[in-house]
Amino acid sequence: MKQNLSSSLTLFYNALFPYKNKIDSKKRNLVTIGIGGNIGNTTKIFKKLFLMLETDCRFFIKKTSPILQNPPFGYLEQKDFFNAIIVLQTNLSPYECLKAFQRYENRFKRERSFKDAPRTLDIDIIFFNNISIDKKDLIIPHKGYKQRDSVLIPLEFVKKK
Repeated sequence: MKQNLSSSLTLFYNALFPYKNKIDSKKRNLVTIGIGGNIGNTTKIFKKLFLMLETDCRFFIKKTSPILQNPPFGYLEQKDFFNAIIVLQTNLSPYECLKAFQRYENRFKRERSFKDAPRTLDIDIIFFNNISIDKKDLIIPHKGYKQRDSVLIPLEFVKKK
């Protein structure tokens, strides 16, 4: 299903986005990640990532948002992006999560050629419990998320009970 929010913003719904797990987890940390991409079949990449996370015993998927198609920011000479939010539970630390998510990006051939470049898969930690971290290699909450429709719109869907 498809829902146009405006001339430049469209929500897509499928079997995994949005998703809400009916089971509870005992994992102690709540992690909200933003995923995005605009190279290749992004919807298929998101589904593959979901299935990989679902089978990774370090993570428990609580819920996901619908997928938002939106224009790029920063570097504008590229295709629209697709973005979604995934809420996970884990016993990993923020830095262990960062490393795990970077490995997932690498599996999907993520290249970091320049700032705001096109990409197959980008995974950002938006929130980790209610903590704040401001280090060179990790900033939580994610820097600039409050200014990005690509985060704010999908985030509204996972905030709902």
